[in-house]
Amino acid sequence: MDCLFCKIIKREVPADVVYEDQNFVAFNDINPKAPLHILIVPKKHISSIDSLEDQEKELIGELFLTAKKIAKEQGVSSKDGRGYKLMFNVGKEGGQIIDHLHLHLLGKWNNDK
Repeated sequence: MDCLFCKIIKREVPADVVYEDQNFVAFNDINPKAPLHILIVPKKHISSIDSLEDQEKELIGELFLTAKKIAKEQGVSSKDGRGYKLMFNVGKEGGQIIDHLHLHLLGKWNNDK
């Protein structure tokens, strides 16, 4: 498989990793669309939202809880008086560039806090 994100997960390609656990790796996007732009990637290769199967419900639930945890660690949690955006791109026409499911965590537009 010639998947860039799988290569990052295997440490065959460098990335600025900000979080990792047994199921996910999160790293700074190399082409950020916000002051904070982190990609949260399941270690299991899933091409996109359209490729999800019923047995992956728990993994996807964990993905959102992981995003919440990373947002807190990065100081953008709404509990800190901030906020952030979570976004999936699905398919080429939906803006998905890498065929490996990933969640974008974006924030820190207002840097005065």
